[in-house]
Formats: sequence, C-alpha cells, structure tokens
Amino acid sequence: MPIRKLTLFGLVILLVAAAPTPPSAQVARRTAVGASTRTAVSTQRRVVAAGGATVRTRRVTSVSTASRAAVRHSTVVVSRSYAYRGAVVYRPYGHYYHGYGHHYDDNDAWKWLAFTAITLKVLDNLNEAQQRQHEAAQIEATSAPVGQPIAWDDGNASGSVTATRVGTDAAGNQCREFQQEVTIGGNVEQAYGTACLQPDGSWKIQE
Repeated sequence: MPIRKLTLFGLVILLVAAAPTPPSAQVARRTAVGASTRTAVSTQRRVVAAGGATVRTRRVTSVSTASRAAVRHSTVVVSRSYAYRGAVVYRPYGHYYHGYGHHYDDNDAWKWLAFTAITLKVLDNLNEAQQRQHEAAQIEATSAPVGQPIAWDDGNASGSVTATRVGTDAAGNQCREFQQEVTIGGNVEQAYGTACLQPDGSWKIQE
C-alpha cells in the first residue's frame, strides 16, 4: 500500500510539471506601429511571475523618424537643352528623349536636331509616339515640294508640317521656311521657323 501511494504521488508531480505554463507566467512581447504615420516603433517586454507579481519590466521605444534627420532624396533633373555636333537641342515642351522623329539616337538624327527649336506648347499633351510622328513629318518636309503639307494622324492628335518658302542665305545655303501645326482635343497650335541646310548636311535654325 505505501508503495502504491508513493507511485500515485509521483505521477501527480510529473503531470503538474508537464502542464503548460499559465499565460500569467509567460513572456509577453508586443510591437506597436502607428497605422497612420508609421513613424515610431515601441517594443514592450514584460516578465510576470506565476503568482501575478511583476519580476522585471523593461520598455524600449525607438526614436521616432520624425525626430531623426530626414533622409534626403536627390532628384536628377535632365537638362532639356544641350549641344550635339554643333546643333543646339532644346526641348522645353513635350517628352524629353534623344534622337529625332523615327531616329532614336542623336548620332542618327543629328542633321535635324536643330528643329527642336521650332517648338509648340501643345507638345505637352502628346505622347512620345505622337511627338515623334510630328518630328518625322518635319524631316520629310525638308525635301518635300514647297506648299505640300506632310500630315500625320495618331489617335486624338494630328498635325502637319509644310515648307512654305525656299531661298538662300548670305553664304548661299539653301533655306526653307516651315509652318508646323498640331491639333489635339480641338485645340490647334502653330509655329513658324526658318532653317538653312549646312555644307555638312545638317539644318541650322535662322535667328
């Protein structure tokens, strides 16, 4: 009989030892992040004894990002004016890219890059494909008969480029006066400019 009682007592001790630790004796860890600002992170760690008395409490709060030095993001602004092989490329309106028309590299488009100076504010409302079609019409107009419009049409935008007059400058270079027109959403804008063909095959805008 004493042996049986001792055995039962031992089983009770083993069951108690194997029982899960009550929540009050566990380590509680919580990380709170502000849902709106996400600027401060607070971490709280608390160890509580089984009887409910606090053994040790430690609170660590990170420094709010609002009080830290602000992270500076630098924005690189590409110059919309530059020179290439003697031509001044100026794109104050529309999309900025290299090349001209259907030529996607300055080395291929250098003969016509100066035509960027005959510009239109309405280019801001064109997509790149439409803007390049407008430029391609300008290239074609350099060799088209005088008075013949070189028209293009793409979606909600259309336009034309026409060589209106021809002549020569003081050096005897062939010159052409161009009229450009772009229509988008019912708004029409026109621009005029004169360019002269240089001995190297490039066009230069006359001031």
